[in-house]
Amino acid sequence: MVAEPEGPEDRKPQSDEARSAFTSPSGVGQPDVSEEDHPSSEFAVPAGMATEAPAEPEGSAFAPPRTYTAKTSPPAFTPAHGIPVVRLTRDAPWQDRMRAMLRMPVGERPLPETVQRQEEAGPAVPRVLDLTLRIGELLLAGGEGAEDVEAAMFAISRSYGLDRCEPTVTFTLLSITYQPSLVDDPVTANRTVRRRGTDYTRLAAVYRLVHDISTEAEDSDVSLEEAYRRLAEIRRNRHPYPGWVLTAASGLLAGSASVLVGGDLLVFLAAAISAMLGDRLAWLCAGRGLPEFYQFVAAAMPSAAMGVALTATPLDVRASAVITGGLFALIPGRALVAGVQDGLTGFYITAAARLLEVGYLVVGIVVGVLMVLYLGVALDAGLNPETAIHSVERPWIQTLAAMGLSLCFAVLLQQERNTVLLASLNGGVAWVVYGALADTAEVSPVAATAAAAGLVGLFGQMLSRYRFASALPYVTAAIGPLLPGSATYFGLLEIARNDLNAGLASLSKAAALALAIAIGVNLGGEISRLFLRVPGAEGPSERRAAKRTRGF
Repeated sequence: MVAEPEGPEDRKPQSDEARSAFTSPSGVGQPDVSEEDHPSSEFAVPAGMATEAPAEPEGSAFAPPRTYTAKTSPPAFTPAHGIPVVRLTRDAPWQDRMRAMLRMPVGERPLPETVQRQEEAGPAVPRVLDLTLRIGELLLAGGEGAEDVEAAMFAISRSYGLDRCEPTVTFTLLSITYQPSLVDDPVTANRTVRRRGTDYTRLAAVYRLVHDISTEAEDSDVSLEEAYRRLAEIRRNRHPYPGWVLTAASGLLAGSASVLVGGDLLVFLAAAISAMLGDRLAWLCAGRGLPEFYQFVAAAMPSAAMGVALTATPLDVRASAVITGGLFALIPGRALVAGVQDGLTGFYITAAARLLEVGYLVVGIVVGVLMVLYLGVALDAGLNPETAIHSVERPWIQTLAAMGLSLCFAVLLQQERNTVLLASLNGGVAWVVYGALADTAEVSPVAATAAAAGLVGLFGQMLSRYRFASALPYVTAAIGPLLPGSATYFGLLEIARNDLNAGLASLSKAAALALAIAIGVNLGGEISRLFLRVPGAEGPSERRAAKRTRGF
């Protein structure tokens, strides 16, 4: 049988599905491929070179090779046992847990064991970030330190499933960035703090909200809607004390301070009346929209005027005690402590801004007092500077006056009523320690002030840790008796009498006392975190400190 010749229709090329477009047509020879068309890895062993057999491991499979030298070694390598997993006890306060994680790199932070508040479709990232910023705004506006604000923001975002978050806090700006993974775009939200106010009752309510959200317990599951509702209630809540109570508290504070520095009943009444007048003048300036600087100028003038007026009378009174009592009610101790605390914890921008704010307020006080003192010196008033800050030693009366001063400070700070007594007792203990060191042991006033302030910070941090609350209500009011009111007044009086050297020396002493208060309070809090156990915890929580730069 003879095969039939192929027709033209039988010699049609095959479709693209039957052969590749890169296949050479039939009848065409394959060209020789050069070596350049055979790309090889740069790590491939060249032809003709024998490879060495791998060396036997010595001791451990993870032992470094024999070519490992200290000169060419990397700065660190993963040890054989691996990197230890960081575990944080769930019984510790959220402040301690979040502070510990904020100091860690993102890759070393432990993931949350269970995210109870995360929805099935995933967390609502914009709403979680907005809630975090709103809570941080209330804390920062209430005077909380930058580190504690960042810890609270990190606790909120982490509790709702956003574990790769980086909060940032400055004096007036809060921002938070969330990056789901290395290949996803980050989401950033900002919020500006335009108005600050002192209300420690609201601050305590915010702390309770953060605690309820960050507690990993079944009975404390707070959804996003519930958190927004509670936050709105916190914002709508009125201050616990009306305006007339605040005015009376400012008068009693000035009167207690005047007794603390040696005043009698007449001095107490004069200081109280002048301080209440100054408070009303400050409220009037605030109602007219004047900046806070001019409010402090107006508030400082009545006390100085009352002291100058008493020197023109035949009454035997200590005018310096009246003016000093008015200064105690105006010195911004809260902002000073917060500013120094931010600087000691590494938030230098926020610390510089807060200290600059303190400087402006102090200048306002200086301007208000100096205007009246210059007038008194021109009228030949009997203003004589005393050399001793506390020339009259009345331990029991001064201790009660210190407790009354701390109580009035607590009312002015709008604290909860259940914290006022503890803050007053803490202030009385601070004054007893100061008196025992400065008057009995004859220790330097600066060192005695630092020791007393350290005890205030220690007790305040203990109370806050056992109550899972902020330490500010227990600390800020208690440092009131330690404020450098007398040193400030004597310095201003010397300047008004054209003795600049003595005036600047006294003002420098006042500044040293103020810094001793701030550093002592911070040191007391750090000591409590280092050595005190938390209820239910296995040991003190860890917080990584900032690395030393050694001047580089």
